[in-house]
Amino acid sequence: MAAQNNAPLPDGLEIAGYRIVKKIASGGFSIVYLAYDSDGVAVAIKEYLPSSLALRQPGELVPAISKAHLPVFRIGLKCFFEEGRALARIAHPNVVSVLNFFRANDTVYMVMAYESGHSLQEHIQRQRGKGVKVGELFIRTIFTQVVKGLREVHANQLLHLDLKPANIYLRTDGTPMLLDFGAARQTINTDLPTLTPMYTPGFAPPELYAKTGLGPWTDIYSIGASMFACMVGSPPQPADQRKSEDKMAGHFDKLAGLYSPELVQLVRWCLEVDPLNRPQSLFAVQKGLQAKAPAVAPTPPSAPGVLDKLRGLAGRLGMGRSKPAPDTLV
Repeated sequence: MAAQNNAPLPDGLEIAGYRIVKKIASGGFSIVYLAYDSDGVAVAIKEYLPSSLALRQPGELVPAISKAHLPVFRIGLKCFFEEGRALARIAHPNVVSVLNFFRANDTVYMVMAYESGHSLQEHIQRQRGKGVKVGELFIRTIFTQVVKGLREVHANQLLHLDLKPANIYLRTDGTPMLLDFGAARQTINTDLPTLTPMYTPGFAPPELYAKTGLGPWTDIYSIGASMFACMVGSPPQPADQRKSEDKMAGHFDKLAGLYSPELVQLVRWCLEVDPLNRPQSLFAVQKGLQAKAPAVAPTPPSAPGVLDKLRGLAGRLGMGRSKPAPDTLV
């Protein structure tokens, strides 16, 4: 069955004690809604509805699934449910909070905390629109927290497998939160050709293309790619192309003088094509992010003012613009 656009649930629908307000996102695997619970608290509800396997027409609630696709649909349903249950055990400020999950309309729904903010991808685009680069302190602060959240995910035997700026959500207070673990379900049934891991070109390492040898190093590549996207404004060269003609060295050379050599080297390390040449643990990445880096000045320095001195002091103390990044690894 070719991929198709599925009709969302109607606005105002009451389902399992939640009232659907509107659709806020959709993709090939799911539809996400803004809803309110019985106490009037806003939540985000993610509905399992793979467009390649199921079709729901406008005005309908239950999707139509052909007999041929039913076994695969049910396997994915089971994996989605198990993923929700695993994520519900994770209580970390940098990982989306799963509050509930339930069955209805012959599918499964995951209820998550709803928070105001925008994605890191949107932040990158806004900065580029202003002609301003994403600063090193911002990158170090945000990704230190992202890595902490991802360490908790890995500790619960889950991989993200689709980590990218679009899946890193920045709350209004500036703290990041990992979103969209839709790919994590694939770690359970990697041997099924019809349920292969999803990936985004540029952010996916070679092993995702080969569908073998997945591990923490797989998400580490995507962390490096996301930091690279912050620096350059676009994703790295796709990994499958890098195997035949790697052009990344030239891109790294252009970052000299814009970011510290230590940060550029950390990103280069994470983006090694060979998984064995990358950091083998998120702890190593976090250590590199929290290391004291020299300030990078794009223009010759002038006499420092009071504000400059305060900023320098904040940098030496490891303080970010949003939430302080602790000096000790936790």
